[in-house]
Amino acid sequence: MSITFELLIVIVINVVSAGIFIGGLAMSIKFIEQQIRRLESKQDKHNSLIERMAVVEQSTKSAHHRIDTIEEIHLKDIKRRT
Repeated sequence: MSITFELLIVIVINVVSAGIFIGGLAMSIKFIEQQIRRLESKQDKHNSLIERMAVVEQSTKSAHHRIDTIEEIHLKDIKRRT
């Protein structure tokens, strides 16, 4: 069984084409993975901010409650003096 020159060229071209295609896929996958890592990093920063804001909101509620209590005491003191 002899392989003709033309058949050999077709095989080489197909192998090279498959290699280029697979290489392109590998590069695309690598790029997508980098983008996913970048987005995960941004999401982690966002989630951290949300967690900190929840703490700030709770602290603010507590501070408002303390201020309201002080105002009530102050108003009662003023009414008692008059």
